[in-house]
Amino acid sequence: MGEVEGVLQGHRDGHGFLIPDDGSPDVYLPPQEVHAVMHGDRLRVRVQRLDKRGRPEGKVLEILERKKRPIIGRLLLESGVWLVAPEDRRMGQDILVPKNGIANATAGQVVAVELTEPPTLYSQPVGRVVEVLGEIDDPGMEIEIAVRKYDVPHSFSAATLAQAAKLPDRLRAADLKQRVDLRDVPLVTIDGEDARDFDDAVYCEPYKQGRGKQAVEGWRLLVAIADVSHYVKPGDALDEDAYERATSVYFPRRVIPMLPEKLSNGLCSLNPGEDRLCMVCDMLVTKDGTVTAYQFYPAVMHSHARFTYNEVAAILGNTHGPEAAKRRTLVGHLVHLHEVFRALLAERQRRGAIDFETTETQIVCDDNGRIERIVPRTRNDAHRLIEEAMLAANVCAADFIATHKHASLYRVHEGPTPEKRAALQAYLRALGIGLGVSDDPHPREFQSLAQATKGRPDAAQIHTMLLRSMQQAIYTGTNSGHFGLAYPAYTHFTSPIRRYPDLLVHRVIKALLGEKRYLLDAHKMTAAKVEKRPGRPAPPDPAKARNEAERWEVVGAHCSANERRADEASRDVEAWLKCRFMRERLGEEFAGTVSSVASFGLFVQLSELYVEGLVHISELGGEYYHFDEVRQELRGERTGIRYAVGTKVRVQVSRVDLDGRKIDFRLVKEVDPGRAAAKQAVERAGRKKAGATRPARGDAAREPISAVEALDEVRRVDRAVKQQRKAAAEANPVRAAKQAAKRASKSAAKSAAGSDTRKASGKTADRAAAKAASRGAKRR
Repeated sequence: MGEVEGVLQGHRDGHGFLIPDDGSPDVYLPPQEVHAVMHGDRLRVRVQRLDKRGRPEGKVLEILERKKRPIIGRLLLESGVWLVAPEDRRMGQDILVPKNGIANATAGQVVAVELTEPPTLYSQPVGRVVEVLGEIDDPGMEIEIAVRKYDVPHSFSAATLAQAAKLPDRLRAADLKQRVDLRDVPLVTIDGEDARDFDDAVYCEPYKQGRGKQAVEGWRLLVAIADVSHYVKPGDALDEDAYERATSVYFPRRVIPMLPEKLSNGLCSLNPGEDRLCMVCDMLVTKDGTVTAYQFYPAVMHSHARFTYNEVAAILGNTHGPEAAKRRTLVGHLVHLHEVFRALLAERQRRGAIDFETTETQIVCDDNGRIERIVPRTRNDAHRLIEEAMLAANVCAADFIATHKHASLYRVHEGPTPEKRAALQAYLRALGIGLGVSDDPHPREFQSLAQATKGRPDAAQIHTMLLRSMQQAIYTGTNSGHFGLAYPAYTHFTSPIRRYPDLLVHRVIKALLGEKRYLLDAHKMTAAKVEKRPGRPAPPDPAKARNEAERWEVVGAHCSANERRADEASRDVEAWLKCRFMRERLGEEFAGTVSSVASFGLFVQLSELYVEGLVHISELGGEYYHFDEVRQELRGERTGIRYAVGTKVRVQVSRVDLDGRKIDFRLVKEVDPGRAAAKQAVERAGRKKAGATRPARGDAAREPISAVEALDEVRRVDRAVKQQRKAAAEANPVRAAKQAAKRASKSAAKSAAGSDTRKASGKTADRAAAKAASRGAKRR
């Protein structure tokens, strides 16, 4: 119990959490404590008690700093009062706008509002409109909202644009000095159909080293990466804007680039038929997939072709087909690339790297930016070929830097925490899976689990739990290896157009090639935006980064935070588009699969549309459901019906909340044959209780029923049994009394089983009946 400082994380339900600067547990703030503050404010809080859930609960002592940035929302006119309802529900309260502060906006439009008066205990915040974004249904409005909602920089500074404008359109003679000329090497780019910038090109040829039996055969693999560091220098305006963004942000039909278009799609993009500057990782790969030697050097290249993944897959599938005929001079090089890919893939499997099979989706939009359809992304050998080549180059870059003992950024992915490992072990035991994970797990154990459970009906559920047990990958100056890929050292080298860490790695490699050392710009420390997020370790304090190692930690935390920000903004836009897409399908029914289970309901992904929504627990019927955290399932108390990840269900779209980015489903019926068998077992048990000797005609052919119908069936059977007993008692009172006493005696014996202090033979019918009534009350 003491005082802590931190940032307020608001909640849409009116309360909030203080995220302490020192990384201590978050402090819960009840609604009355957050009325005078807003999401993002820095506060000093006194911890007063622990609440019912064991969370520290605090009281606001002082507002240290107000978050100063425009708030995005809808301008509304209610009873003659203008107000803005924030798009970010964590803000907690509407903002009043005086009539002379609405600029030229009209009711219903999306605006950016700047606070003029902060909230107090007795009044709402007041602001004025500083930007009118447009109507909510305007094409691209969801992106305009997201970039402002998540504070994504979306416009370059005037100095950056001026510097980019001064860059030449083509290479100059001075740019080619001290570079290896690879323009005659048939390097090619392989990307998706919708790719606009090309940061990597590849080439492969067979090689043989030595003679006779001692000869070593393999391939020479060249990975050429755009040399962004030649144009973006430390301290320049271009560098400052690139560092602030740290990554490009990808939305459907639009990209917020890290670099201006003249660089990202021009000078730095390895466009076909153009001379371009590059950094090359030149590797020798043996037939068993081992990289035995590598070297880095600056070069100039000329892309000989721009391939798409589907085109390469078609050529590799039929080297004499029509696609191969169009690229006849390059087919042989593609075949060599495929050969080295298979060798690298075999080494990956021997290494024990994790390779889960997951389904990624792609949103296809129409001309107005609305979803036309959502399709699964199919990964072929061309995708994996480029992936393996890039992984090999990244590993060589990390090894090169580590060998020279130079500070840099690593891409670190650590194994599961002890808590997550224990939860995973309990989950696997609950499913009766013989394999498990050790106290110091290796990636090979996870891959073995994935392979062993591949054919199970609940394979998707198991693989999801394996993924959730691992930590999130981050950028850091401390090399801790990459758990998922099973590499002792790994970094990002292959995408400097869209990732700032890759640009830094290029600078470090260039410095080492020149026998120098690269020192981070200290002024970056003051510009670093490093925020503490719930459930994540405390970031370093930029003001306290006094040595080189701490500076790299600050930059790593900044890049990691901005990477998460970009992901959140992209997910927000996709969620908005999907809600708009499903709003036109209200009332329609779809087959789906349970993708996640929580204590409050089921998240279901539609099989045809790849859209996820919630089936609230109240929609599962009048049954009481227990949430099994170990098995990750909901189980009905009376019916025993279970819902776990992977369960097949049929749902109806019941509600779409565009502002909240939420889709609600209503359970219609189950389509899983296992559920039908469970339902029939319940019916058979009910008929047996009721005295039926044979099933009713057509029972076996009936369709599977929902949880609501199953519960109604159980209640109907219970009523039938009670009525039958009542009728028998009225017909023969003596016999009915004997049967009642006999049933009570049996019930008493069962309830006393396993108890050392009670004896079933000494119980009376009245005591047994009382216990049965007590158990019934508890179930209710």
